[in-house]
Amino acid sequence: MKSKKVISLLAALAITAGLMAGCGSSGQTENTANTEGAADQEAQEESPAAEEPASEEATTDEAAAGGAEAVTIWYYWETEGHQVALDQVIQDYNASQGNYQVTAKYVPFADFKKQLSIGASADELPDIAILDSPDHASYVEMGIFEDLTGKFDVGSYYEGAVNSCTVDGKLYGVPFGVNCLALYYNEDMLKEAGREAPTTWDELMDTAKALTTDSVTGLALCSVQNEEGTFNFVPWLWSTGADSYSIGSENGIRALTFIQNLVNEGVMSKECINWTQGDVMNQFIAGNVAMMENGPWQIPTMQKEAPDLNWKVTLIPKDSQYSSVLGGENYAVINGGKVEGALDFLTYATSEEKVKFLMDKFGYISADKAIAESQFEADSPYQPFVEELNYAMPRGPLAEWPSVSDAISLAFNQVITGTATPEDAAAEAQATIDGIVK
Repeated sequence: MKSKKVISLLAALAITAGLMAGCGSSGQTENTANTEGAADQEAQEESPAAEEPASEEATTDEAAAGGAEAVTIWYYWETEGHQVALDQVIQDYNASQGNYQVTAKYVPFADFKKQLSIGASADELPDIAILDSPDHASYVEMGIFEDLTGKFDVGSYYEGAVNSCTVDGKLYGVPFGVNCLALYYNEDMLKEAGREAPTTWDELMDTAKALTTDSVTGLALCSVQNEEGTFNFVPWLWSTGADSYSIGSENGIRALTFIQNLVNEGVMSKECINWTQGDVMNQFIAGNVAMMENGPWQIPTMQKEAPDLNWKVTLIPKDSQYSSVLGGENYAVINGGKVEGALDFLTYATSEEKVKFLMDKFGYISADKAIAESQFEADSPYQPFVEELNYAMPRGPLAEWPSVSDAISLAFNQVITGTATPEDAAAEAQATIDGIVK
């Protein structure tokens, strides 16, 4: 591999230590951060990691011998179906032209940050990295990503997706695919209770009360104390008009109070602090929960495991504004590497045909709004998520996001368990956040 921009070993190791320290309060944090931005949780648990492709060195030699320049990609998807889909696009691209030969390498999610940090100092970086969107700013701070401003057109992409890979007004990546959260509801239960799908917080509370029985709780959302919990709470925070860094504001306290009231009124179980997004889905499928906040990656599993369950999806009910949170991955081009080859591949991989192929295999929605709007039929359960993306925002972008997330999820957890009032939990979280970002 030709020489890439080398960052000093001390700097790389310092950044690595910081990133690893900021991984969250739970060992699940990095894995769940990946899960929430990925498709079908069950598939991730059941599918073994595919074997890595033949050595890059051998592939590079073969490409050189054939006159094609080698371009390498790193990704962290362990789901076999994801790997196969990406490999198919790579094979199609390689067959379509003779200037570049692309290969891909699987790097476990837990090692991804460390490998990029060490690779920066050891001159062993790929040419393209596919990474979790909330981590993008951390890598930009390392100085290893090419500034793509003016080099790639993202004018038709969702604003939130573009913001996730934009730092200081400069574009350092291209969104791969996106997802978000919305509200699922059991249509039979709502009909029996004589209710419509709620659109506001007041309507949600009223509907959840009407649906709660001795065996059914009206609402569930993943509330574990890590990034997965933060992911599920921030739409409620943002709906008040607060941002991620102002949880101590009147609006931030309002969001925490609403979540606490859901529990105190008995319409949301405290057990949600132990439920992942997959667990919440299982409770919904079992009929123990009437409504849930969850993502589109659950749809394939629900259609397979509960084909007779009558459910629909709608926007997350709002306080002052509709809101959701952005999940998914971004492409990033490594500076000093095969930039032209990387951009040529990205141009190919982001064409409508290839995007629709990848999104179908991943259970994702295209980050390109022009493609997403024609990706699904009007009655598809994915369609409400396309609409929800108009209100979805990224976490960060901030290099220190993991530490901010820890403070938010702790406050969220404290009000659910009753260990702190919304005011005290918000004040504690705000003090932590202020120490990070100010």
